[in-house]
Amino acid sequence: MDRRLTPFSGRIAHISLQGQIAAESFTAGQLRQITLPLVDLLSAPNGARDRQLWQGEGFTVIDQRDGHAFGFAQKDGYCGWLPIAALGDSAPTHWLAAPASHLYPEPRVQAREITSLPMGAKLQVLGQTGSFAQTPQGFIPACHLLPLGQYLPDPVAVAESLLGSPYLWGGNSRAGIDCSGLVQLALVACGLPSAPDADLQQSLGQPLTEDAALQRGDLLFWKGHVAMVVDAARLIHANGHTMSVAYEDTAACIARILAAEGKPVSHRRRITLRRE
Repeated sequence: MDRRLTPFSGRIAHISLQGQIAAESFTAGQLRQITLPLVDLLSAPNGARDRQLWQGEGFTVIDQRDGHAFGFAQKDGYCGWLPIAALGDSAPTHWLAAPASHLYPEPRVQAREITSLPMGAKLQVLGQTGSFAQTPQGFIPACHLLPLGQYLPDPVAVAESLLGSPYLWGGNSRAGIDCSGLVQLALVACGLPSAPDADLQQSLGQPLTEDAALQRGDLLFWKGHVAMVVDAARLIHANGHTMSVAYEDTAACIARILAAEGKPVSHRRRITLRRE
């Protein structure tokens, strides 16, 4: 079983695994929410970062030890460990649809910010003062928010809003993001489901033949890498070549990766966009 998608801590497992594995006990878990702006999802307590979760995201807790909780992210089922201190309870009503934003102690742009928030963060809006939405954590520009259930229209435009963001293995925000994190963020922001890692994203949408004309939003995969088609000539990806989110000529990118790493394009997929 793939540990990334198997809700089993090595001791306690989710009830969905009953009859499939041997565990000390099984549980339905407890749904909590992320209360920090951004938190690393780890392979083990104090272990390596696999991915990152945003404030307000749901996380089902299955086990706890060494100050960490094991469970899975509500949006994609990704399993891992994170600090118990990063969890709480909230009732979000809106999500951050801008590339990033800030929380302020008062509804005033001149106020010193409390913290920054990444795209995708979920917040509970209590009311509005002028151009600011009030949340339990502070004030945020209302124009940066959308109600839960409302989405952006174009995944490529979402990815383009993160141009120049630094590359970060396992990153999921403008502060640092990797190839699959960029694709997942772009798709989720448009109300489209997405697996978290490139190898898992290879089953998204529908397959394209090698000679099919590429169109905006198509996904190109190499072993361990994914990029999104912008237009007939370009793609956008978070990549280790520029260590950033960047445009690249599609043909040149394919040739570069083949020459440098011996990796051809392995999958071509077309995503069906949401229609209101």
